[in-house]
Amino acid sequence: MGYFKKHLLLVLLLSIATRLHAQEPVRNLTYFFDEAVKRSPLMKDYVNQQQANRIDSMRIKAGNLPQVTASSAGMYAPVVKGYGYDDVITNGQALEALINVNYNLVSKKNINNQLKMIRLQSDSINVASRLSVLDLKRTIGDQYITAFASQQQSDFNKEVFQLLSKEEKVLRKMTQANVYKQVDYLTFLVTFKQQELQWKQAELQWKNDYSALNYLTGIVDTTAYPIPDPDLQLPSANTDKNIVDLDQHIFYRKLGLDSAKIINKREAVDFLYKPKIGVYANSGFNSSLIFQPYRNFGASAGFTVSVPIYDGHQKKMMYDRLAIEQRTNVAYKDFFSIQHTQQINLLKQQINDQNSLYQKINEQIKFTKSLIEVDSRLLQTGDITIADFVIAINNYLSAQQLYRQTNINRLKLINQLNYWNR
Repeated sequence: MGYFKKHLLLVLLLSIATRLHAQEPVRNLTYFFDEAVKRSPLMKDYVNQQQANRIDSMRIKAGNLPQVTASSAGMYAPVVKGYGYDDVITNGQALEALINVNYNLVSKKNINNQLKMIRLQSDSINVASRLSVLDLKRTIGDQYITAFASQQQSDFNKEVFQLLSKEEKVLRKMTQANVYKQVDYLTFLVTFKQQELQWKQAELQWKNDYSALNYLTGIVDTTAYPIPDPDLQLPSANTDKNIVDLDQHIFYRKLGLDSAKIINKREAVDFLYKPKIGVYANSGFNSSLIFQPYRNFGASAGFTVSVPIYDGHQKKMMYDRLAIEQRTNVAYKDFFSIQHTQQINLLKQQINDQNSLYQKINEQIKFTKSLIEVDSRLLQTGDITIADFVIAINNYLSAQQLYRQTNINRLKLINQLNYWNR
């Protein structure tokens, strides 16, 4: 019975461990990017700004409705021994308690202009949010690629160390059998130990780069998990056809909103200099308390008209200032158009240059790997010097290092191209 309980407990523990392992998220590039967006305080700030913007829109609508206020004022001006304010002016005392209704007759176009400014602000916040997401994605992507490169370097150094470890055992026996000289064996041993140090160093670098990735993402975790290939794709195989239209580009959209804001401001200036009409009404108690104050309950109504005539040509000054802003915005648009084209073409050229290296590097890797396999067999028969074997290993290491560096450069260039192609 005791054996059955132990066996059942072991099965349950294995089942729980398997389930927990299955629930662990795949820590790929998408995982880190989603976590970064979710944890970013800047993204939460943009959400809060949008909520505040909706409140501002409601305030504009509410501010153009009739406004009702309650007001009260009292005054007493004593006259002592003939000294005091003139009763003719002050009546000695006064008391009022009124309900006031004020309503500014604002045109629907003016209200729409104010609401349009809020909408443009909301669109700007949305664009800023999308730009921040792009910046975050590029930053996370670059660091992920760096961590992935460190992981590859660590794995490769470990693989080479294990290969040399096997050769070391063979060489030690052959040296003991006087097939190889002691000095030759020591030369190989130096390379072997150096490779072990490089493996340990690469492992530490991978952990540091992974920690930096966690730091940028906002993840509090000191464990370094293996990460898969970032699997970044070019916008298209034929590059030119599917590069995003400049007018739809997120960066260009921001400049377009700036132009729309300037037009909106100009319309607001026009409304500022149009006649303003308002009506008002009040009802309540207003009395000097001198004669039959109980009869001083009443009401009044009226209107106000304001027509701007002269303000020192401030309207023209505001127009001139907005014209300067528009010229500046056009200059930014033109510059971005040129910069965007140059950036895309440069990145495509660099990616093509990196791709052209792959074939030559792969050929070099195949050649050096085949040479190591041949030298390894010859080494076991004593038909090759240890120095030649070490040279072959170093050549293989150099070719693999060049391959990985080329791949990492290519991935980072694709990451940049995807950033500019949003």
